[in-house]
Amino acid sequence: MNRRSLAVRLAALAAVTATLAGCALGGGDGAAPPGSAPPGTTARRTPDSGGTSAPAPQGALLVTDFGSDTVTFVDPAARGGAADLGSVRVGTAPYGIALGEDGTAWVATAEGVAAVDTRTRERTALIPYRTDTGPVTTGEYRGGGMGIALSPDGSRVYVGVNVPGGTGTLEVVDTQRREVTRVVPVGRRPFDVDVSRDGRQVYATNHDSFDVSVVDTGDGTARRVEVAPYGTEGGLGSWLKPHYTAVRPRDGALLLPFEGERLAVVDPGTGRVRIEDMTADTHQHGATAGADGTLYVVGTGPIDPSEDDGPSLTVRGPDGDERVIPLEGPHETVTLSADGGTAYVSGGFTRDGYWNGLSVVDLGSGRVTRLPVGERPLAVAVLGDEEPGGA
Repeated sequence: MNRRSLAVRLAALAAVTATLAGCALGGGDGAAPPGSAPPGTTARRTPDSGGTSAPAPQGALLVTDFGSDTVTFVDPAARGGAADLGSVRVGTAPYGIALGEDGTAWVATAEGVAAVDTRTRERTALIPYRTDTGPVTTGEYRGGGMGIALSPDGSRVYVGVNVPGGTGTLEVVDTQRREVTRVVPVGRRPFDVDVSRDGRQVYATNHDSFDVSVVDTGDGTARRVEVAPYGTEGGLGSWLKPHYTAVRPRDGALLLPFEGERLAVVDPGTGRVRIEDMTADTHQHGATAGADGTLYVVGTGPIDPSEDDGPSLTVRGPDGDERVIPLEGPHETVTLSADGGTAYVSGGFTRDGYWNGLSVVDLGSGRVTRLPVGERPLAVAVLGDEEPGGA
């Protein structure tokens, strides 16, 4: 390790209470997180059979409410309660979201993949999983969909399905027939799913098995690539596991950040892993790459507060130079505005310490504005030109 021994990390882990050990441990009681309303009880919710004709403002966002059963439309230019444009019920504990060019948002929930028409703001389908994930629950370890992505032509949705206590799957949904057409075994707890630019490969980032599954979209075969720059010591109890992956535009390399110390650069063709240094010195989760190859990484905060730094957003240029922007409180994912000038960082977080809002980061000045919205907002999608009034 660059600045801390693995023994120190494991000692710090042992000192963390069970209620705060969500990212590391492989269990959980499935209870609703503190401060979250029971699904479907909030009066402002738009029923999935309802919808609205009100157009979304320019640059509107759609966020998944992991602490409820909804997705919420957000005006990031507004402040306070005015930013919340209303919500649509999609299914219990929605996690990832993928937006199609036709304006359909595909949402991974504990119950199935929901399809949402973002123009009319109504759920048009809930596609059940083929994988048996047990009873529908909430919380960090709930079974069901996690990472989700669309094929380049929009014909298929790929969703990583968590099986509590077992090996996950990648389910393939035909977007026209709106049904699951293939199930591929992958690793444990597939936090993230990404697709190669040519659509020939899908990458499932498996948190609890220290690996990425490289899935051939032609024949459905999967190949395991271990990504464990600190080793696999500690197993399910380790904090040093992969979370999210960004696909580098110029060459298709997979970029996986670890601890604000190491960036694993994976060649998905050969499976070779190269390690580069990082500087944020904080536990890291969400990652995305801009069109120019700049990498944006969410730092959730310290494992060991006596040695590690707090939450942040790392902006890493294609040349490896980094700028670290401090954030207030833990966050989970990061999404860029259409012009690449703003980062939206979700406050939902998969462990305790989350908050109900987004941090809106001006990437030019580094200014951070906190925007209260949603119920444990986790994933963010930017509505595009296909939306009424969209950017």
